[in-house]
Amino acid sequence: MTATDTAGEALTGAVGALGTRFVLHWGEMGTRWGVSRTVSQIHALLYLLGRPMHAEEIAAILQVARSNVSTSIRELQNWDLVRVTHLAGDRRDHFVSEQEPWELMRIIVRERKEREFDPTAAFLRDCVESREFAREDPATQKRLRETLALMESLASWAGQMLAMDNAVLKRLVKLGARVQAFLKAA
Repeated sequence: MTATDTAGEALTGAVGALGTRFVLHWGEMGTRWGVSRTVSQIHALLYLLGRPMHAEEIAAILQVARSNVSTSIRELQNWDLVRVTHLAGDRRDHFVSEQEPWELMRIIVRERKEREFDPTAAFLRDCVESREFAREDPATQKRLRETLALMESLASWAGQMLAMDNAVLKRLVKLGARVQAFLKAA
């Protein structure tokens, strides 16, 4: 039996065959989203199991180093995706993930907006407001102004969406392309 077999058995024993596929897929997707595989797998494991887990248990199930779990948990906490909880009679920190998918989406959108989108909009605003801007050719000025306007519109829209109650947001998403028909009629 190889180490890979043991790791797979530990994970399958914890979440089942389908759960194992989900955790592994979530890890792969994490790398595409710019997040480490282990961070994403830990999040998927906590989400699927839906119960508090301590770092040693996570490390044993995913067959990763305890130090890697600690680092990954800190990153998940920084993203507000995981929080610490304590269990009676156990001095260790346990970790839980938000269980409501719409709330998870809301957290991720908010965090990505704050970390990536808002700084880019601020940078563009600084460019457009700078003294050097007037010396740029008109085509460059136009592109920068249009990009800033788009970023500000999207930031405003995202802020409005994040402020909505989940029930209202779900209804809006379900409307889909019907919103386009409504806007054409208005």
